[in-house]
This record gives sequence, structure tokens and C-alpha cells, in this order.
Amino acid sequence: MTHVLKPLPYAHDALEPHYDAETLAIHHGKHHQAYVNNLNALLADHPDLAAKSLEDLLKSLDQVPATIRQKVLNNAGGVWNHDFFWESMGPGKGGAPSGKLADRINAAFGDFETFKARFKESALAQFGSGWTWLIETADGVEIQNTSNQDCPLSKGLKPLLTVDVWEHAYYLKFQNRRPDWVDSWWNVVDWDAVAKRMG
Repeated sequence: MTHVLKPLPYAHDALEPHYDAETLAIHHGKHHQAYVNNLNALLADHPDLAAKSLEDLLKSLDQVPATIRQKVLNNAGGVWNHDFFWESMGPGKGGAPSGKLADRINAAFGDFETFKARFKESALAQFGSGWTWLIETADGVEIQNTSNQDCPLSKGLKPLLTVDVWEHAYYLKFQNRRPDWVDSWWNVVDWDAVAKRMG
């Protein structure tokens, strides 16, 4: 299959003022598109790999030739991580989770505010480019970071939520102020979408 750039599930300006339209347009239309283009180019001579879904490709990297494995991970991860990120946000969202998701967060962290503080702390501790994730585990939920475009699927993990802490995700509005970006991002988190990912 040829991988394609999924359209955003909302307009470029739909997440204003928390996520500015110019950054969103560049992030999706330039950065995300580049991962799609690079992945298709990498797989052009490997029809068996090109036939796989993104998820299957990321879960079976051991079947990718060693000569292109890291590049496939970088670009397939870049496509999948961004798809997941866009679908974790929405206009008029934010607030706090409810129901089973809230119960699991409270069980793991004590309360929602403590979870937010721990999640932000993890996002700020990520050295260089990467992502901070809420991961579903057999025992509940936990916070993990990945570097660059490493994808939780490749580690057998089940992600529920992510924030992009690559500088291109926020630099136009927030420059080097990653803490301000994370604080702003909470206002657009789609907790309903997050909850639907739970097992």
C-alpha cells in the first residue's frame, strides 16, 4: 500500500488559542507529510513491507532489513505518532477525564492534578526530541517517554495519550518554553478519545 497523510480531524485554527494555526499547518502539512513521503520512498523496493499497515510494520521491525530498519522506524514512527497525537486533541476539549480512565489515573497517581504534574515533569525531562505517553499496562497506567520517533507499538506497549515535545511542535508560539507548551496543550486534550483506547 502507499501510505498517505491523513487529514486533520479539525481545521488548522480549531485549537486556537492553545495551539496556533500556523504551527499546526506547518507541523501537519510539512513535518508529518515528510515522514509519509520518506516512508513510501524507503518501502518502494520492498513490496512485502509496503503491503503492511503502519501498525504491523512497527510491530514487526525485526522483519525489516537491517540496512533500512532505523530509517523505517524513524519514518513509520513519525507517521503513526503524529496520527495518534492529532487524534488525541480536539476543539472545545481539555478539562479532566471521567469514568474508568479517571479511576485508573487516580489509582496510579493519587489524583488528576498529581498525574498532570508528573506527566509534565516527564515531558520536560525528555532530553532533545521525543514524546511523552500515558501507557496502559496490565496493572493500570503509567507514564513513559520515547526519543525521536520511537513508537510504543514497537515495544509491545499500548499508548492512550501523547504530547509531542519536538521543538517543531511548539516553537513558533512558545520558542524554547516547553513548560508553557505542555500547560497550553492540556486545554485541547480529548479525554473521550483517550478513554476509547482503553482495553
